[in-house]
Amino acid sequence: MLGPRSEYGMGVRVDVAAGRAKTRDIARAAVRAELAQVALGLFLREGFDKVTLDDLAAAAGVSRSTFLRYFGSKEEAVLSVFDAQGEQVADAVRARPADEDDWTALRHGLDVAIEHYRQDPARALTMTRLVLDTPALCARQLEKQRGWWPALANALVERTDSPQPLTPAISVKAAAALDCLNIALDHWTASDGRLDLVDLLDQAFAALSSR
Repeated sequence: MLGPRSEYGMGVRVDVAAGRAKTRDIARAAVRAELAQVALGLFLREGFDKVTLDDLAAAAGVSRSTFLRYFGSKEEAVLSVFDAQGEQVADAVRARPADEDDWTALRHGLDVAIEHYRQDPARALTMTRLVLDTPALCARQLEKQRGWWPALANALVERTDSPQPLTPAISVKAAAALDCLNIALDHWTASDGRLDLVDLLDQAFAALSSR
């Protein structure tokens, strides 16, 4: 009887530990989101370049070291919302039908990236303007996106029934898709969000479609 009880007890302890870890992750995500909201508000009021890490910590009511545990830089406090998007888009591309052409798969995959622009256009427009108007943020965002295209290229390869080696042509398609996204966002922002972002993205993709 001792053996089974011991094993059951270990299982319970593992479940409890996993539950606590999940709770910590949820709590950390909540604090991170709150700090990001405070940072965004301060950046919009004072200007990104004028705000220091000490200013951010003070506005959030935490120490500088605490703030840095959640965000390693001012840029990350704004751009962290995009951290998971690259893999999310890649997963969406990977899930597209194997017989669908690459360009169409990429276009549908990018619906994931523009979903939050559609759900909360006012907030998305505010953040996009902040990024585009701030050289440091714009450069960091482009750097993040550069990490997206290998994931997109690999997703194109992996979604086929008979995966082929990754070729320059496939990498070019992935990079071009991201350029289409950025151009659509530029036009959407310039229109103060009045133009349809989905239509703009469709136009950008159509311009590079095979004839």
